[in-house]
Amino acid sequence: MAELVTVARPYAEAVFRLAKEKNALAAWSEQLAKLSALAGNAEVHACLANPGLTAAQKADLVKSLLGGAADGDLSSFIDILARNERLTLLPQIQEFFESLKSAEDGVKEAVVFSAYPIDEAQTRNLLPTLEAHFHSKLRPEIRVTPELIGGIKVVVGDQVLDTSVRGKLEAMATALRN
Repeated sequence: MAELVTVARPYAEAVFRLAKEKNALAAWSEQLAKLSALAGNAEVHACLANPGLTAAQKADLVKSLLGGAADGDLSSFIDILARNERLTLLPQIQEFFESLKSAEDGVKEAVVFSAYPIDEAQTRNLLPTLEAHFHSKLRPEIRVTPELIGGIKVVVGDQVLDTSVRGKLEAMATALRN
């Protein structure tokens, strides 16, 4: 997986620079999401990985599946990926592009581990507190982790906020050992 990210990163960075120059980050984000969904489709992926098809045929296939939305820079981008046999990396390119876009917007990814499912209303109520704690806008991803027993654990980059019952029990055990 790390190898795919390594190969995808330069393409994502190039597209990000282009999108930023043209003030079109949102448009590119939308187009890359469509391309990623296409490449993630099992049938399309099989065609893109088929060595019997030429690069031009693969590029034409992707452009046709976009429904004529591929013009100018997007068309050139698809052609470059096809020539370099990188169309199957579109999901990784899109993911890295989104992380660059989030960093540009000052938004950080937050993984919120919870012992129980958290609904949208609870997330909206929790978010301002977390943003104040981490001094940043956050895009939360909720993961249910019953091992926490109760409470939440939030990871933002290399920062961790652990208010879970499991975390408190481990802290008490450490204190008692010392």
